[in-house]
Amino acid sequence: MPVSVNPLTKESFDIPEILDDSESIHGFLENNSGKKIIVVQGLGFVGAVMSLVCANAVTEEYAVIGIDLANEESYWKIKSINNGFFPLVADDPKINEFFKNTRKKNNFLATYDPQAYKYADVVIVDINLDVQKESSDENILRRFDVDLSGFNFAIETIGQHCRENVFILVETTVPPGTCENIVKPIIESHFTQRGLALNQYRLGHSYERVMPGPAYVDSIREYPRVYSGINKVSADKTESFLKTIIDTSKCELTRLEHTNATEIAKVLENSYRAMNISFVIEWSRFAEEADVDLYAIINAIRARDTHANLMYPGIGVGGYCLTKDPLLASWARQHFFGSDSDLGMSVNSVSSNDQMPIFAFKRLIKVFGSVKGKKIAFLGVSYRGDVGDTRFTPVKTLVDLVQDSGADVILHDPLVSYWHEKQCDVESSLDAVLDSTPDLIVISAGHSDYKKEVTLKRFMKIDPAEIFDTIGLFNEKQLLRLKSKHKVSVLGRGDIN
Repeated sequence: MPVSVNPLTKESFDIPEILDDSESIHGFLENNSGKKIIVVQGLGFVGAVMSLVCANAVTEEYAVIGIDLANEESYWKIKSINNGFFPLVADDPKINEFFKNTRKKNNFLATYDPQAYKYADVVIVDINLDVQKESSDENILRRFDVDLSGFNFAIETIGQHCRENVFILVETTVPPGTCENIVKPIIESHFTQRGLALNQYRLGHSYERVMPGPAYVDSIREYPRVYSGINKVSADKTESFLKTIIDTSKCELTRLEHTNATEIAKVLENSYRAMNISFVIEWSRFAEEADVDLYAIINAIRARDTHANLMYPGIGVGGYCLTKDPLLASWARQHFFGSDSDLGMSVNSVSSNDQMPIFAFKRLIKVFGSVKGKKIAFLGVSYRGDVGDTRFTPVKTLVDLVQDSGADVILHDPLVSYWHEKQCDVESSLDAVLDSTPDLIVISAGHSDYKKEVTLKRFMKIDPAEIFDTIGLFNEKQLLRLKSKHKVSVLGRGDIN
């Protein structure tokens, strides 16, 4: 029998051979009699926290069932939740607070059994939808494709089991046109096969603007929402539901005319951000060649209100959204709407961002020389500061390049104990890493712990070393202090020491 390993607790769980969890589901429903049932499809970085938000709804008492696949990637999350351990780590106290509330109320169950859908008043789709990218050795994007088979299977499962008056809310970031061209036909095909009415179900789309970190929960519950439906009654249903889980006293709900519009809004929003980062990456290279400090230049420009969101340079783009969302839009333009053109600028921004870790590696070699035989400590493996998320982190490419060049690598992260993509443990003690006397310290994620005074003092106690700040973590005063003892280089600054 296959075994799944929880990367946070290292506990092993036997995956069931027969996917029948009806006893747990029935017991849960009995304990929550009279409550409307929300089934959240997907227990990843969004779905798991969305489940907590729904179980702690603003105006209504829901019973929430989170469902995911029974495989090595997902089953540990199901068991962890039901055993009283929330599977995601982030610097947001509301996550533990909300999870404890669900334990007290007994209104949150995790399962792998698709029979749960037949009890759902609401189904929220929060599953992954990936883009397959083919790139050169330099991470230049050559071609890409969107594989909808997994998403289609998920929607098929809903259509096979749900009741005819279900409300389906798609929150997954999808190629524009997906609700109209994929979700609606699949649901109605299964309803026809099952002899169910086609005018009773409701289908809406509303994307989160999730910001993992200290405001993880609030970014779902208290941040402006955009929503739509495939028709007016579906849009009305979407609005009424969102008002039960979103604190509309703190944020607005904005209705757009169709699901195509909200699907475009999501990928346009993220494409804009990806292009902003890509734009600055190009200028960071110029700044280094011109021997100037791009961080100081950007700070001067940001004094203009119209330019306050100009990005800073860094090691590159990571996470689940900005690395693919512009590609979803370009793919949809050609495959769903029949255009002969792609979204060239958006596609190129992804390619440019993907190349940044390679540029960072070349900068490292230029400043510090060969890494062969050196001991190199990476501080931070997640894609974003104060987040325990390593999906598509640009740090992986940089670490791989350093390891392939013959260096001995030590990894540290206060929020990641196991790096799933590299299948290795990550040290949680910064003292242990610094006591190992690394030759080079790479600041690779913007965790707030790294710029605290206690950490600066710790840096100043170690023997003279080389420090490569790939994200501009330290301010000018901190840099001067570090440079008094160590050789320091900052990506995007022309100075070396």
